[in-house]
Amino acid sequence: MEIGTWTSNVGGLFLMAGDFDFGFTAMDADELEAVQDKVEEVKKVSAVSKATADKIDALYNMIIPLLNNLQKNPEKEYIYWPNRLDKVEEFRDKLTEVYNG
Repeated sequence: MEIGTWTSNVGGLFLMAGDFDFGFTAMDADELEAVQDKVEEVKKVSAVSKATADKIDALYNMIIPLLNNLQKNPEKEYIYWPNRLDKVEEFRDKLTEVYNG
C-alpha cells in the first residue's frame, strides 16, 4: 500500500451511524430532574410497600400456628391451655410489636 492511497473506515462509520437509531433521546435539565424525582418517589413507595408486606407476613406467620393448634382435636369439647392468660398477653404483645414496628 502506497502512502496516500489507503482509505479510512472512520468515514464509513459516520455514514452508518447516521441511519442507526442508538435508542436514546436528549432531555433538558428540568426533564431530567423530574425523572429523578419520580425515581426517588418510586423507591420510597417501594420501601414502604416492602415493609408493609413484611409486617403482614410476620402477622400471618404468628396467627396461623395459633389457629392450627385451636383446630386440633375438634371432637374434644374443651381445650387444655395452662397459663392461658400469660400466653395470650405475651402473644398480644408480640402482635403489637410487629404491628407498630
